[in-house]
Amino acid sequence: VQLQASGGGLVQAGGSLRLSCAASTRTFSGYSMGWFRQAPRKGREFVAAISWSGGSTYYTDSVKGRFTISRDNAKNTVYLQMNSLKPEDTAVYYCAARSGGIATAGSSYDSWGQGTKVTVSS
Repeated sequence: VQLQASGGGLVQAGGSLRLSCAASTRTFSGYSMGWFRQAPRKGREFVAAISWSGGSTYYTDSVKGRFTISRDNAKNTVYLQMNSLKPEDTAVYYCAARSGGIATAGSSYDSWGQGTKVTVSS
């Protein structure tokens, strides 16, 4: 599966961004999707995941109530709506796909997008 992430940019603290990840596959609905991020000088961190149907979602504690993951299987796209952004959300965000249930470990994912940079200014 080839993944293309987009939607990053520069935003002030308290602002919002919506990331998109388009998948080039005819079987997108067969994949669970995840968003990860990597801040400068830090390791990759799980952010959110969504099941193949969209019926199950999971978030890391630091983004609960602020971020929402969703998907549109007809458009082969997964989204990450990010509200109330904080400077600590600054990172490169990556989308990933796996042919199984929701997972939080990056090693569980089979395919990765190229990343989109999010910068939140204070």
